[in-house]
Amino acid sequence: EEGSEIARMLKGHVNRKVVKQTVMTSVYGVTFIGARDQIRNRLREKSAEINWGECEDIDTKITEASIYLAGLTLGSITDLFNCAKEIMEWLGTCSSLITKMGQPVCWVTPLGLPVVQPYRKPAKYNIATSLQRVTIFDESDQNPLNKSRHKSAFPPNFVHSLDSTHMLLTAVDCKKMGLEYASVHDSYWTHAGTMDPMNVILREKFVELYKRPILEDLAISFQTRFPTVQFPPVPARGDLDLNLVQQSTY
Repeated sequence: EEGSEIARMLKGHVNRKVVKQTVMTSVYGVTFIGARDQIRNRLREKSAEINWGECEDIDTKITEASIYLAGLTLGSITDLFNCAKEIMEWLGTCSSLITKMGQPVCWVTPLGLPVVQPYRKPAKYNIATSLQRVTIFDESDQNPLNKSRHKSAFPPNFVHSLDSTHMLLTAVDCKKMGLEYASVHDSYWTHAGTMDPMNVILREKFVELYKRPILEDLAISFQTRFPTVQFPPVPARGDLDLNLVQQSTY
């Protein structure tokens, strides 16, 4: 940014590692303060490489730089991934409406697996013994819902449930093809000799999964469970041609 002292100091030092954590945790609802702290930790690691100018308190300058970068990073995420942001906000709004009815957020994955978020406010009990004071947390299903936790956790949990669906669809087809297969979350493995056919399968299953009206089906399930609630309309689909995924190198 022309005219910004901090921008000139940071020029050439803002790499993938500096902003990766903030970008990755944006889907988890990272706050501005959280983003600032994440970037500040990365800038401290690179501090010796950066010319901070004539400054007696480098840590203060690092904090100022992290505030500047956090604002730019979060703003860029909103600009670049506007549709994803809309979906996150839609999911969060639906969560708030559901918990307002006194019910936990739950849904069924495309494979038919029911998912119920468990977040409730734990009851806290302090018990004094002759030796010490012990704190016990009761996380019973009878406790009040933790509405804010439901809202912040719903978007990433929903995406993880789709990731696991993709993984299982890939595993089933690999077995049909006689391929050895293992995975951890979104990292899929097979032997070197069967990498090519597995790559074909995982792309086919990805396209097959996301051609389904996933958000529309979710909205119908919410409206069916809570017919008196006015849920917001489903965000409009983008113009990505999913078939291009099958030609993707990565």
